[in-house]
Amino acid sequence: MKKFVVIAVVALVLFFLISRPTQSADAVHTALGWLRSGAEAIVTFVRSLFS
Repeated sequence: MKKFVVIAVVALVLFFLISRPTQSADAVHTALGWLRSGAEAIVTFVRSLFS
């Protein structure tokens, strides 16, 4: 069952990437922006602990 779910998710992602490349790029850009903001918040927190 787990293998089927993984294959289905990969197939869905590939379909989305192939059928809508512009929207896929926007989604990845947005997700990376969220990750960057989160990392910056963690760095700010750690710096404030040691200053």
